[in-house]
Amino acid sequence: MKIHYLSTLLILILSGCNSGQKLSDAYGNFEADPVIVSAEAAGKVLMFQPEEGQELEAGAIVGIIDTILPTLKKKQAIAQIEAVKSKRKAVKAQVGVLEEQLKNLEVNEARVEKMLKDGAATQKQLDDITGNIRVVEKQVSSTRTQFTSINKEIEVLNAQMEILDEQLEKCKIINPVKGTVLETFIEQGEITPLGRALFKIAGLRELNLKVYVSGAMLPSVKIGQQVEVIVDKDGKNNQSLEGTVTWISPEAEFTPKIIQTKEERVKLVYAVKVKVKNDGRLKIGMPGEVRF
Repeated sequence: MKIHYLSTLLILILSGCNSGQKLSDAYGNFEADPVIVSAEAAGKVLMFQPEEGQELEAGAIVGIIDTILPTLKKKQAIAQIEAVKSKRKAVKAQVGVLEEQLKNLEVNEARVEKMLKDGAATQKQLDDITGNIRVVEKQVSSTRTQFTSINKEIEVLNAQMEILDEQLEKCKIINPVKGTVLETFIEQGEITPLGRALFKIAGLRELNLKVYVSGAMLPSVKIGQQVEVIVDKDGKNNQSLEGTVTWISPEAEFTPKIIQTKEERVKLVYAVKVKVKNDGRLKIGMPGEVRF
């Protein structure tokens, strides 16, 4: 009888201790916002520096895809532009010659008009000179129209140059964000098609703990809210971190199988993301808990 009494008392004491311990409100796993960098050009990968676990700065050139074809096309376009510019110089010189002829004819016209008044020239001579002036004026006008087509041709070639410059720029593999390389999908020397994934990178200075809360708890969760995040410190102890609610799903979903909840009968939950600063201890996929 005495032994039964002591056993019952011990159970009550342990129950009291457990009831005083605050349970977490939501459970989930840490994740990052990865960026998959893909090839913007097709060809042989001449240089590829990213390695898994490597930290990269935003804007760093980490690889090069073969640039031979766009480089040769650019040289060809440059040569074509120079040829068209030479053509424009030739037309300009031709216009200059015609304009000089026109000036001489106009001088002769004035001289013949004076001679006609003095009776030293005939009307036919004046008409011939006037006719020649009209012909040369038309030649000057016709020749000048060539400048329009030449300038249009140069505009087209300059546009081709811009396209080739863009293609050459896309041969560079540029890292878009500061972060840690999570995975690589290609090796130096391989041939890549346009759009192939090259590597995955994510910033690990801050991670998102994605947890799930019930509809009953949802009204107490707000974006920007400061919360307590609990993670494993070792095999027996936990550690507490600060987190901020950054996203709340507008739609409910069925409880994921991997998530534990306080209310076993809750079928629909809402996903919530909590941003947590990472001092190096947090890892992608690591479990965590939240107390709101």
